[in-house]
Amino acid sequence: KKLNQQSARFVRTGFSLKGNKLELAKLGRFKVKWSRPLPSEPSSVTIIRNTAGQYHASFVVEIGSINIEPLRPSIGVDLGIKTFAFLSTGDRVESPGYNRLDRKTRRFQRKLARQVKGSKRREKTRLRLAKLKLKTANIRKDFLHKTTTQLIHENQVVVLEDLAVKNMLGNRKLARAISEQGWGTARTMCEAKASMVNDREVRIISRWEPTSQICSDCGFRWGKVALSVRSILCVSCGTEHDRDGNAAKNIEKSGLGLTQDSKWTKNGRKTRMSGNPTALSSQPYSEQLGLFA
Repeated sequence: KKLNQQSARFVRTGFSLKGNKLELAKLGRFKVKWSRPLPSEPSSVTIIRNTAGQYHASFVVEIGSINIEPLRPSIGVDLGIKTFAFLSTGDRVESPGYNRLDRKTRRFQRKLARQVKGSKRREKTRLRLAKLKLKTANIRKDFLHKTTTQLIHENQVVVLEDLAVKNMLGNRKLARAISEQGWGTARTMCEAKASMVNDREVRIISRWEPTSQICSDCGFRWGKVALSVRSILCVSCGTEHDRDGNAAKNIEKSGLGLTQDSKWTKNGRKTRMSGNPTALSSQPYSEQLGLFA
């Protein structure tokens, strides 16, 4: 009752911790369920109340830099929808399924819209809806924390692509699926965790880099390919690439300045390609292979 009289967010400097009890000045003692132990003595605490009526205590503590030996010097990450991340090592990171919770949320949203404002039943539905949304957000946050922590701990340089998420949400067919992934949050987490670990770096390449249009093995550029095409056969070297895997390798090379079309490299050092790729790709497949026999 004392906490309900306060605003949804307030900061307290007068507090004390005794085991699983948190004592706030002028409010009394409260039982706390710890998500993890505090690394050092806290200087202040912020009490937050969410829309579901739950209270959380956020403590400000000082922590030092972490020393962890990386397993790899660098890695490229291609973010997607069906597969959350395709790594340049060939590994896939699958995102948790939100479909069941999403259907349930939409059902309660329709129910809430039909109920009378100010009624007790509407308030009960609102709380259930808030808890469903909170559960989805917690699942996403837990997944993103684990994924970004593993990326930063295992790799010295993590290369990501600068995605125009706001523009991509204009596609009404993919807007819901894109917003559920949390690409922007993943980038923010990577950058924040890289600053906490010694000798870590997050590089962001331009969104205009043709990562899906270049062979990661030979550098041959085949041009734009429809999104429905998931596997590409390079007519120059004959290597068959997974679309996302090839893009992840090119993202890594572009971030390190090793790719031919990368803006990180100087114009004088770009590799020139002979022949006409457009004319070559317009020929029948059997004739293309015959040119490289």
